[in-house]
Formats: sequence, structure tokens, C-alpha cells
Amino acid sequence: MPDKDKGATVDTRWLERWADGTDMVERVPFGTEKWAVLQRVLFFLAVLALPFLFISSSVTWAINDLNLYQRGFNKYRISGRTGIEKEGLVSVGSQIRSYFNSSREPLQVRASVFGNERELFNQQEVLHMRDVKGLVRGVYRVAIATAVYLLLFVTVGLLVLRSRFFAHLARLALWGSGLTVALIALVGIFSLVAFDRLFLIFHQTSFANNYWMLDPKRDYLLMLFPQGFWLDATIFVALLTIAQAIVVGGAGAGALLLWRRRSHRSPDPIQEPSRAVHV
Repeated sequence: MPDKDKGATVDTRWLERWADGTDMVERVPFGTEKWAVLQRVLFFLAVLALPFLFISSSVTWAINDLNLYQRGFNKYRISGRTGIEKEGLVSVGSQIRSYFNSSREPLQVRASVFGNERELFNQQEVLHMRDVKGLVRGVYRVAIATAVYLLLFVTVGLLVLRSRFFAHLARLALWGSGLTVALIALVGIFSLVAFDRLFLIFHQTSFANNYWMLDPKRDYLLMLFPQGFWLDATIFVALLTIAQAIVVGGAGAGALLLWRRRSHRSPDPIQEPSRAVHV
């Protein structure tokens, strides 16, 4: 029986444990050691999924952004190098995008080159673009898979932990976004120092054939998309990815700071009877 003269105080340490996730398992009624391990694994996978979602969604945006294509065509004066007017280049970019987003095979792109209508790509380029399409579809699948996993993770977390899950969601946002920024920073530094080497490694590991080894003097794929274009596209994807990470991570960090501040200011913070200690 508590001493009435001393009054009652509330142990707020549970809120700190709640914010840093150490008591996540305790709050599930059917929690067991195996369930604890499973929860940690699922949370770890969610943290890993967030960078993949940010990066794959940014790459998806870049693939489908005709303005990105057009800026590259203008910057590298592709019209003068290929003999294709600017309007024709926009059409070429649109046809390539449509090819990536359809089941149509093989790639067929027609353009007016120095005033003569012709099929733009030769057989080797067409075969290489078939391989590139496979990579693009893989990026789409990663974006969908990670989005579905995170949606299921959040949905189940809310159903099981209800409002107590929000702190774990904030931690997920913060850790996943931090990991994203670290990965992009690492790749970005390497790209700025040795983009040629990175570009070569990407092709050697992504393609099981030599169709990507094209001639920049003869093959229109390299004329349309020189290496400088790919560096610019990489920077675009990196900036877009970091922007997503800053927004999501900032929201997570802000939520955790707000909850901790409220726990210190409020004389009667959110309380669960099982955590109350009377003195």
C-alpha cells in the first residue's frame, strides 16, 4: 500500500525504452524468445528495405523522366553529333521509354537522320537494349517488393502494437534514411574520383555478354547517351535519393525528439498501469 503522504510518482523510463525500442518485445502479449528474434529480424529487414526503396524509386523516376533525357541531349549537343533534330531526339527518348514499359520486342526506334528516315539502332544495340530492359524491370520489381514489404511491416506493427508502434516507425525512418545517406555518400565519392572505373565495373557485373561494348563513332546508343550523360543521371538519382532520405529521416528524428521532450515536460506523460511505480 503506497504512503499517501509521499504521494505517487510515475516512472517514465518506459517511455525512453519505448523510444529506443528496447521494450518492443515486452509489449506483445504473446512475446517469446523466438518471437523476439523474429521481430528484430523483421525490423532489420525493414531498415535495409528503405534504402532500396529510395534508390529504386529514384532510378525509376530517372528512367521515365523525358526532361532528364532532353537536358542531356541539349548539354552534350546530341543533335549536332547525330544529325537528329531536337524534336526527333524527344521522340527517340519517348520511344525508348515506351519500350522499357512494354512487353514489345525487339526495340524499334525510327528517326530522321540528316533528313533521311531510318531505323536507328543496329542488331548489337537492339540486343544490348533487351538486356538493359531486363535491368530496368528488375529495378521496378525491387521498388514494388520493398514498398510492399514496408507497407506490410507498418500495417502489422500498428495492428499488434497500436500507437506504441509509432516510436519504432520513427526509428525505422531514422536508421533507414541514415543508411541511405551513407551508401549514397560512399558511391558518390567513388563516382567523383573514378566514375570511369565504376561505370566499367557496372557493365561487367550487370551483363553476361559483350553487347554493351559499342563503338561511339558508329553506334547511336553511345552517340545519344555519352558517358557524361550517365554521370549526370547518377548525380540526379543520388540527389533525389538523398532528398527522400532527408524528408523521411527528418520526420523520424523530429518525432523522437518531440516525444522525448514531452516526456520530460509533462508531469503526467502517457502511462501504462503496468509501468507505474508508487513510492
